[in-house]
Amino acid sequence: MTFPEWTKPGVYGATIGAIAISIIGFTWGGWTTANTAEEMAQSYATEEVTLAMVPVCLNRSQVDAERSAKLATLQGASRFQRRSAMMDTGWATLPGTETPSRDLADACLAGLKLDGS
Repeated sequence: MTFPEWTKPGVYGATIGAIAISIIGFTWGGWTTANTAEEMAQSYATEEVTLAMVPVCLNRSQVDAERSAKLATLQGASRFQRRSAMMDTGWATLPGTETPSRDLADACLAGLKLDGS
């Protein structure tokens, strides 16, 4: 079966148009692949869980019997060591987990306002 000569430009145009639309859609149109959308959703969920757990972390710091000693340790630590010191207090451990969360430690430090800001 042979195609008429006049169909070639149409096929080429449709192919080039589809490629152009795909490039424009993924770069400027906001299209995403399923994998990218899943990564974005996971990131958003992690951020929201961290924000939801900040009051729990702050409450743990309020009821801790060793609060003053731990706060003194946090205030004595340099800015670079504070996250690690916060993780060592145990306040940044999510319920049901064994290890502290780095993101929760950062958020809890911000909530404690150790610098007076």
